[in-house]
Amino acid sequence: MKRITIGEAARRSGVKVPTVRYYESIGLLAAPSRSEGNQRAFEPADISRLTFIRHARELGFEIEAIRTLLTLQDDPNQSCASADAIAKARLIEVEQRIRSLTALKAELEIMVEGCGHGRVDQCRVIEVLADHGQCTHTHH
Repeated sequence: MKRITIGEAARRSGVKVPTVRYYESIGLLAAPSRSEGNQRAFEPADISRLTFIRHARELGFEIEAIRTLLTLQDDPNQSCASADAIAKARLIEVEQRIRSLTALKAELEIMVEGCGHGRVDQCRVIEVLADHGQCTHTHH
């Protein structure tokens, strides 16, 4: 079986080479075997693991949550309750972020709509940014 170089592993998984090394350094990815020239030699399973990590990161999962999910993936006969709990917690975070972004959008719309397109000394955008008390929503 032909071994896969780090560059090829990065290309196939969509993970940049420095990130592959980082995941190896923090233990998300086992250290691959080395060629006679001391180059990393990845297996197809490593590519699958890198793809899993990349996808989880794209969905916003933190490294420790991914570590737990990988541990669960490595032992497929156990209950998926932990994986469900991790996904539910991430969903709650996303819903909170959506509420915050919706409030921010409304505030920016009011700010922009109040702009008279005159001079800066009459600019509503500058006024609101200079005085947070003029904001209609409180951000956390």
